Amino acid sequence: MKSIYVGNLPYSTTNEEMMTLFGKFGTVHSVKLINDRETGRAKGFGFVEMEDESALEAISALDNTEFMGRKLRVNEANAKK
Repeated sequence: MKSIYVGNLPYSTTNEEMMTLFGKFGTVHSVKLINDRETGRAKGFGFVEMEDESALEAISALDNTEFMGRKLRVNEANAKK
């Protein structure tokens, strides 16, 4: 299982849209969009968990591609130390 960092997301992105986008490459186990603690507004990034092989395929296919008018930054999330 790999965690994928997805940055430069439009603030209006929903979990469902992320599931659909990454679901083209395999089973999405979880999506976590990050919101500001104080305002509750989206911060424009999140994390997606997928199986290793599907995750690597999604990262190479989606990094630097346009999604809802924004160029995505997609890479493997750093493991928690």
